[in-house]
Amino acid sequence: MPRAEVGTPKYVANKMKSKGLQRLRWYCQVCEKQCRDENGFKCHAASESHLRQMLVVGEHAGKHISNFSAEFQSEFVKMLSRRFGTKRVRANQVYQEYIADKSHLHMNSTRWVTLTEFVKHLGRCGIAKVDETEKGWFLAWIDNSPKALAKAEASMKKDRATTSDEQRERTLIAEQIDRAGAQAPTTESPPPTVSELKRDEGAEKLVFSFSKPAASSSNEAPKMKINPLKPATNPLKANPLKRPNVFKAASSSTSSTNAPVNEKKRSAPMSAAEQLMLEEQERKKRRIERDAA
Repeated sequence: MPRAEVGTPKYVANKMKSKGLQRLRWYCQVCEKQCRDENGFKCHAASESHLRQMLVVGEHAGKHISNFSAEFQSEFVKMLSRRFGTKRVRANQVYQEYIADKSHLHMNSTRWVTLTEFVKHLGRCGIAKVDETEKGWFLAWIDNSPKALAKAEASMKKDRATTSDEQRERTLIAEQIDRAGAQAPTTESPPPTVSELKRDEGAEKLVFSFSKPAASSSNEAPKMKINPLKPATNPLKANPLKRPNVFKAASSSTSSTNAPVNEKKRSAPMSAAEQLMLEEQERKKRRIERDAA
């Protein structure tokens, strides 16, 4: 049965039916035809057009396989560099985005059977950095373009210049330290001696006493505790009609004022004349008392 021509209703119907990705094993890369099931792929393999194309490919099979492999690798690396750059990414994620295009070149037409072998090949060729983890294979594209190489070389030169400046500063600092050490005086202080703590046998012994200290003076009277909340006099017993005695208050005030003066006079030392006068006064008092008796 001949293939439907482009633009015919049959062609449009076939395109609508084949929308999306189909099974990889039912795809013929030589004829670039995707079959929807196993029966369709068997019918296509037995068709005259497929057999004629296989005869052409069979004459130079290695050449066709190498061409398909080179094309697959270039498309895969191109998408990796544009989509992810030099970032580290899972290989399966990159492959899923690559096969999202329906007209992509399938891997079953290349010399790599699995994606793992293809990733290892990229690592051996130096196209990408490859490492295997528990989550699968990861790869990161290595930018080998002239612009990237020039940029890397410029950064390396800058690093070398900075490192050379740092080394020059270190040497200058070391020279200054050596010069300062040579100019400094060579007086060396004696090393500190370590001595043990020892107690002298003839030293005075310390005595601790836990007894209570003696009273400072036995003549001191015990202090009275005064309650500030308790009044000095009972307001109920006080007589509001009773007037205070003015003369009693005056006599008490004079006696209180004269008492310290007499004490001062007694405490002061008397001269010999004052003693004679005092004795004469006492004799006169005795004589008057005797005459009065």
